[in-house]
Amino acid sequence: MSTHKRVLLLHGPNLQLLGRREPEIYGTTTLDQINEMLRARAADSAIDLIAFQSNHEGDLVDKIGEHFGNIDGVLINPAAYTHTSVAIRDALSALNVPVIEIHLSNVAARESFRHHSFVAPIAVGVIAGFGVNSYRLALDAMIGLLSDGSPH
Repeated sequence: MSTHKRVLLLHGPNLQLLGRREPEIYGTTTLDQINEMLRARAADSAIDLIAFQSNHEGDLVDKIGEHFGNIDGVLINPAAYTHTSVAIRDALSALNVPVIEIHLSNVAARESFRHHSFVAPIAVGVIAGFGVNSYRLALDAMIGLLSDGSPH
């Protein structure tokens, strides 16, 4: 890539507790560690990664709107908002850029209320069940999309 692309990395509710909250499901890596790992990997591909976490739906919607027209892609772990937020879905859809939904756990293998996603239908893909590697795989897919249009 010859010019820097900008990718918004959004983390939904309770993800600030990663590394401490239910490590048997979510692992022991902290959110700061995930962000640093992804920033370094993104920089190697001339991507500026803008990370943001909030427990508040409106803050996530505001952050998405703040980047309307000046972002090339979105990586999002909507967490519990996956299953409840039409507002986040609509905000993402308005951006008209590739969106990849991320989950640390395999949500399809969990409680039935976690099986529906409002984000998945407007995303180019969903990566779930690989722990911290879900984030890395999602970033690699986004790098492929932004470089040549294919999710490597």
